[in-house]
Amino acid sequence: MKKIRLIIITLVIIFNSAVLIADDFNDWKIKFKKRAINEGVSKSTVDSLIDNTKFLSDVIKYDRYQPEFYEDTKTYISKRTSNKKVKLGKIILNKESHIINKVSSEYKVDKNLLLALMGIETNFGNYLGKMDIISSLATLSFDQRRSEFFSKELITLLRLVDENIINPSTLFGSWAGAFGNFQFMPSTIKNHAIDYNNDGSIDLKNIEDSFASAANYLNNLGWNDNIPCFYKIDLNENIPEKYLNTSAKNIKNERKVKFFKKYIKKSSFLDNYDNLSSAIVTPDAEIVENANKLKPAYIIFDNYKLILKWNRSLRFSLAVCTLKNSFENET
Repeated sequence: MKKIRLIIITLVIIFNSAVLIADDFNDWKIKFKKRAINEGVSKSTVDSLIDNTKFLSDVIKYDRYQPEFYEDTKTYISKRTSNKKVKLGKIILNKESHIINKVSSEYKVDKNLLLALMGIETNFGNYLGKMDIISSLATLSFDQRRSEFFSKELITLLRLVDENIINPSTLFGSWAGAFGNFQFMPSTIKNHAIDYNNDGSIDLKNIEDSFASAANYLNNLGWNDNIPCFYKIDLNENIPEKYLNTSAKNIKNERKVKFFKKYIKKSSFLDNYDNLSSAIVTPDAEIVENANKLKPAYIIFDNYKLILKWNRSLRFSLAVCTLKNSFENET
């Protein structure tokens, strides 16, 4: 009887919590609709898209348990840069070589980088996400962790629909509100996406629009094919801790490569890069319990920092550049 009573009490608590969240979420929708209309989105668009949004509890779970928060660097990179993924990338390149080579040349962005980003973001379009993006963004806007960021993204998306740039029927993607082959957030769509095939709308699940938009974004960020992304290094024990970056939020204490060489074992392989701006990252120190503060370590360059603007994660940037190098080694 005690077990049955406990189960009943637990179910009642869960039910009541769900009711409270639903009520609070409906109150949030009323306030958000007023804000969106005040910021210039038409009432018809706001009503049609926000009225049907739902609070998605799974989105909150995903937000709190991202791989970047708990996987060590070796595990994170190896999962995303397998030989299988390289083979899939080669298949995409062979199939879509005309458009990939064209936009790579036009926007001066390495085709292998484009493939790497698509491979890690959506496994070359095989995992685009099935979440209702409007509801995902609404849930994250309602949540308090990064409410203002996601509120702005949601309003931007409503504007894109309002201006007939994006078809609302296509808005299914990741739990975080990202969309298409390269997982663009609404603000990225607004600032960098292109209707490359001139069919009157931007479709980021389309090969032409998505590759051109990704290349345009990277070009706008300042990608430079002539400099490396990073090198893995072995550090000497005497390196001051202030030079070790453990977070992607703020890369600090940048110096020219020649300054750091005295702290790097067998550093002669860096001789050609002496005057490049660089920094040191040790990505495991912040998330792995009892991690060696000097291993793994990487010397990073400007291109690496540009990938951080795409996704602010030290491991994501490492994985993208690792996969890019794997594609280069296959050609």
